Amino acid sequence: MSVYSGVAKRGRCLQQKNQLPVSLNRLRIAANTSNEITCMNSVVDNICRLPPDLFTETSQHILVYLQGHTSGIDSAEISHKFLQAGVGLNHEAQQEIIRFLLLTFRSAGQRNISADELVSKLEEGSLKWSKASLQVLHRLWSEQGAAVHAQQEVQAALRIGQVVDVQWRLGMAVSSDICRSLNSPYVTLLLKIAEPSGLICQKSFEMSVPQFQNFHKQFKEMAALMETV
Repeated sequence: MSVYSGVAKRGRCLQQKNQLPVSLNRLRIAANTSNEITCMNSVVDNICRLPPDLFTETSQHILVYLQGHTSGIDSAEISHKFLQAGVGLNHEAQQEIIRFLLLTFRSAGQRNISADELVSKLEEGSLKWSKASLQVLHRLWSEQGAAVHAQQEVQAALRIGQVVDVQWRLGMAVSSDICRSLNSPYVTLLLKIAEPSGLICQKSFEMSVPQFQNFHKQFKEMAALMETV
């Protein structure tokens, strides 16, 4: 074998080795895309199993939240409606439907697309849609899409959470950074906050009694100021 042929052979081997990661990346991308399509079809299949009235009620629940009329999405209430209707979907499948509808409506509101465009994009994403389900989405978005878009613009400007519940309790400190002596009273505050994403989180913190009294005084001042607006 000549020197030239040996160099050429080694060159081809190196080229093949360099091409291997690219091929693997393409396979991974193809596999991920296939998995996404499978997951999408699974969610759409489950949506199409819902009776039209139940699907309308579930979608309406989410649309009302996206319009700012409720503080969050009550997935427990939606799950109860599924149970009452005799829909045999497990908890995870129900959550996937809620997440899918939430993301779909929110994205459509941010992009301000029409009902026809929404249905068209859904049909592009999956071939599993039933005519009845698409008709429900088309009608609801025709009626409420503009209101969702308006609320999305407001949220984009603010992007802050909303306090939906405040609870407090009085206790006695055994050890604390803010109470120098044991058996000192303290107040624990628990706040429930609806985040812009729709999830409700909880925040808790402790205060000494003087700190709580000052906190309460500031709240009263804010309340008095708001009455004058």
